Amino acid sequence: MNKADAPPIAIDTLLPGADFTDTYCVRVAESLDAFEAARRMMERRPRWVGGLLMLRNLAVTPFGLKREAPVGSERIGIFPIVSASPEQVVMGFDDVHLDFRLVVEVSPDGSGQQVTATTFVRTRNRLGRLYLVAVKRFHRMIVPAMLAQVGRS
Repeated sequence: MNKADAPPIAIDTLLPGADFTDTYCVRVAESLDAFEAARRMMERRPRWVGGLLMLRNLAVTPFGLKREAPVGSERIGIFPIVSASPEQVVMGFDDVHLDFRLVVEVSPDGSGQQVTATTFVRTRNRLGRLYLVAVKRFHRMIVPAMLAQVGRS
């Protein structure tokens, strides 16, 4: 698992004014499209990640923050799909405290592929900034753990 130095995507095209971004990548031996890579990442998350998400949902309820994606939207795991192509899937939504996008990209890499996950967050208010500070350290553990699931058959 590698932390990439810079996002491979122009921030202004997905979430103008993003306050936070990070990128992680993993090499996989098989050929996947971005949708399958995103599905594996989101639906095969480790148990401890699921536990943290349950705690997060309990903690944000009193503040009126979204616990799940809007009803009726197409999603991968808990996140709605913003756009999708064979090379790139963009997931995310906008909320009262912050907006976020998670971009999963696939690109050829020798006999396999590189799968890259880039997160963009734009805070909207003080609550969003506090939330971002609180979740950043967990985010840096969660995303690589979830991305590692992509290479597991």
